[in-house]
Amino acid sequence: MDIHEYQAKELLATQGIRMPRGGLAYSPEQAAYRAAEIGGEAWVVKAQIHSGARGKAGGIILCRSEKEVEEAAEKLLGRKLVTHQTGPSGKLVNRLYIEETVDIEREIYLGFVLDRKFERIMIVASSQGGMEIEEIAEKEPDSLVRCVVDPGVGMLEFQAREIAFGLGLEGKLIGKAVQTILGCYRVFRDYDAGMLEINPLVVARDDIFALDCKMSFDENAIFRRPEISELRDKSQEDPRETFASDRGLSYVGLDGNIGCIINGAGLAMATMDMIKIAGGDPANFLDIGGGASPERVAKSFRAVLQDEKVEVILVNIFAGINRCDWVAEGVVKALQEVGVNVPLVVRLSGTKVEEGKAILAQKAPDVIVADTLKEAAEHAVAEWKKSGKAAA
Repeated sequence: MDIHEYQAKELLATQGIRMPRGGLAYSPEQAAYRAAEIGGEAWVVKAQIHSGARGKAGGIILCRSEKEVEEAAEKLLGRKLVTHQTGPSGKLVNRLYIEETVDIEREIYLGFVLDRKFERIMIVASSQGGMEIEEIAEKEPDSLVRCVVDPGVGMLEFQAREIAFGLGLEGKLIGKAVQTILGCYRVFRDYDAGMLEINPLVVARDDIFALDCKMSFDENAIFRRPEISELRDKSQEDPRETFASDRGLSYVGLDGNIGCIINGAGLAMATMDMIKIAGGDPANFLDIGGGASPERVAKSFRAVLQDEKVEVILVNIFAGINRCDWVAEGVVKALQEVGVNVPLVVRLSGTKVEEGKAILAQKAPDVIVADTLKEAAEHAVAEWKKSGKAAA
């Protein structure tokens, strides 16, 4: 789960991390009022969307009067901002963050991420801030400073000092950097974050400020972080994924036309690969999990059919904990209640497979039943091509 820049800064502020003064605005008039409230001679108007590279897309505008702030807000609000991270559809701007400017002396990159290989929190920093970490790694690899935190001990002060020294900071900035790094670590740890990135972290006025911040969180831990779940902005999410997640389904939207309902992430990935080999494109990743009831299967159909591009649905179940007769009953329930108006291919294997096939033969004779994954994928692609839209 991602949150907005201003929300991430509010979390960082709880640990005393410095940042420019700012305020949230939902209208041009409110933006101008925020600028007057903040004071000063220049402000930055920032579009609040779940994406980086906002500046390159025109989502960050420097203004030197309250009138310019109002005009910038008028320009940004209600607009879809397209960056290389949002895809061509972009993301809607419905709130702005108005922030005072600072005279930047140096820009630094600071990032915290879970390293799954080492099962540790990895801190990555660079003296070359202001550009994306991939770009830094490519153009300035020698500027990168890395530190791994042992979860049994936590981050220690000497580790933060080593990072500060590695960034070339001197004098009292060392102590300020240590406070900032340790504060970021505590926020990352205490809120079950998956990623925290300050880019840039700047030196200004003999102090260190977080100019921009991104955070994302482990959705599996959100249940114990109600204060974080309240920060969720569904307008920034793929509506298909929002619909599925609200119903407890693991779903990722893709760009194809063949909807997938699978149990198990590994089998789902294999199924999508097989669809590609057969000449088609999957519309989604959807793992219904083990022990899926008929009601859960019906919910999965509703989630897949939220995508108007779906022209065929492929159900692939290998039942261990699950049962094929439950899944078959769910398919029948979906056909009766959801209104599945696209071709449906079902492949069942494992526990109660014969019972499942019998239910489909008796109650859903129009369903195409396949015995193998390869056969199921080929049937799904063939049905998609029959629709005549594949060539288009």
